[in-house]
Parts: sequence; C-alpha cells; structure tokens
Amino acid sequence: MSRHLIALSTAAVAGLAFAQGAMAQEVQVFGLLDMSVGSFQTSGAAKTWRVDSGNMSTSFIGFKGSEDLGGGLKAKFALESFLRADVGNQGRFNGDAFWARDSYVGLSGAFGTTTLGRNTTPLFVSTLLFNAFGDSFGFSPAIRQLFAPAMLPFYGDSGWSNSILYSSNDMGGFTFSAIGNLGEGAAGATGKNLGLSALYFSGPFGATASWQQVKNGDGLSPTSASTTEPAGFSSQSTYQLGASYDLTVAKLYGQYTQVKTKALADTKTTIWGFGASVPLGGGKVLVQYDTAKAQAAVDTKNNTFSVGYDYNLSKRTDAYAVYMNDKLTGLARGNTIAAGLRMNF
Repeated sequence: MSRHLIALSTAAVAGLAFAQGAMAQEVQVFGLLDMSVGSFQTSGAAKTWRVDSGNMSTSFIGFKGSEDLGGGLKAKFALESFLRADVGNQGRFNGDAFWARDSYVGLSGAFGTTTLGRNTTPLFVSTLLFNAFGDSFGFSPAIRQLFAPAMLPFYGDSGWSNSILYSSNDMGGFTFSAIGNLGEGAAGATGKNLGLSALYFSGPFGATASWQQVKNGDGLSPTSASTTEPAGFSSQSTYQLGASYDLTVAKLYGQYTQVKTKALADTKTTIWGFGASVPLGGGKVLVQYDTAKAQAAVDTKNNTFSVGYDYNLSKRTDAYAVYMNDKLTGLARGNTIAAGLRMNF
C-alpha cells in the first residue's frame, strides 16, 4: 500500500506541475481525517472505550483531476481510498477494496456528467443530504439504520463497482442521477443493480426522491447484519423521500425510507427520520431521531437518537461532541458519548 501511495503521490505531483505549465490539466490530492475518542455502545452490547477513525465522516485520501478538451467538454477521473487512521490501515474494514470510495473516469459537458468505474450511489447522497448528521456512519441514525442496520440486512452499500453513473446539470434547482451496475456474472446474480434519484433545491427548501434495486451480489454492504442473500433471493428495492427547510434559526429535516426484499420469505423495513441543525456560537447543534420497523417472521424495532455540537475551528477543521442513544427490541439501551476532531485537506 505504501509503495502504491508513493507512486500515486509522485504521479499527482507530476500532474500538478503539468497543470502549472500547460494550464490544460488539473490534478488534486485531497482527503479527510476524522478521529474521535469516547465510550461506545450499541443496544444490547457492552460499553467499550475506544479511539476510532471515521465516526463523524469516514476518513479517506483521494486523487482527482480534469482536462479541458475544448468546446465545453471535460475529461475527469477520481481515485479515492477509505482509511482507518486509528490503526494506520486502508479501507473501512479488513478486506475492503483499496479504491472503495470512488474510482472512475468520465466526461462532463452540456449534457451533464457520465462516469465509469466504482461510483457513490444516488441513494447514499440523498440520505446524507437530508439528515442533520450527514454521512456519519458512527452517529447518524439515518445512515446507520439504512446502510448498517442492526435488523434486516441492506444489500446496497454506499458505492457500486462495475457501474455507470449519469448526473444531470442543474436545471433551475432540479437535478437527477441514474446508476447501473452490470453484475458481470456475479455468483448468485439475478440481474442488474439500478438506481434513480431526483434532487431539488430552491432558496430555503430542498427535496429528494430516490429509488434503487439490487439484484446481484456486487454491492452487498459488509456492515449489514448479513453479507449473503437470503434463500430464494430475487431482489431488494429501496424507496426514499426527503425534505429540508432552512428557517435561518434552524434547518429542519424529514425522511421516509422503505426497503423491501423479495426471497422465499419476503421482508420489509420502514424508516422514519426527523432532524434539525441549529447555528450556535460558531458551530451547530445537531439533533436527529430515526425509528425503523422490520417486518419479518418476528417484527422488531430500532429507535436511535443523536444530539451533538459541531464547532468550526476554521474553514477546514472542526471539533465535535456527540451523545447517541440506541434501542433495539428486546435488548438493553446503548449509550455512546464521544468527542472528536475532523480535518479536510
């Protein structure tokens, strides 16, 4: 991994030098480091004191670039690797793909943007935009209950390999995206993975509608309750609606998600989420509550509440403190208290 990063860093420096000389190509090295410390506990589990990476935002390092091809057309690429700064290892977990965040090449212009490779799904983008804790796998009830559920498994992950992603340009506040994963003969595949999403932002109001369907093994979420399909698996479809409104004194969020899995025994999970972000003293108070109900042979519920304060130390660095309460049917409550530092570069 070290040799790969050294080689890529050298290539990035060479690209930057070319950009300065020819002003035709631009290459950037960028990323985010997020570290937190505290007492962590999910419902039914023991408390553990830990130093963790990536709880407010998953840590990563990346390289991206673009080249002006003329006539309003640009070529672009991205190579982005998740990392765990607490243990000095790559990936979100052992066995994660090296370039698991984004790994693509594409074109953008008057038609929009099309990229080929591994792409972040429109559903994940919609979910992070319409909850107070954004893309936090550690503290956001919305992200945790959909992408890393404690009940019925989710088969989508936040990014799809072997995919084609199209994103439209802004049209009066409205944009839409479409993604397809081709399966490519994956074991147990019953078809292609597909996803669609629409976003609208105008003044203080924002809204989204998103849908995806998973039919093949590529894209299974390794953080779910299970990483293998149930017997007779046919497909898993996810529908989501979200809205936000900025009152200046507070930004309000609402989200509804439904996940249906077709197999020998059909199952369904329904998630409601409500949140708020309140500006206060150079930072923001963040509040989010989500409740999920899983309908299977035995119905279960998961209620998660998070409240925190995120303080901006600068444009690139913030410090935060969070309390999270997690309750699963039949298990004792879990309480998490943590504080951390997040830096973009």
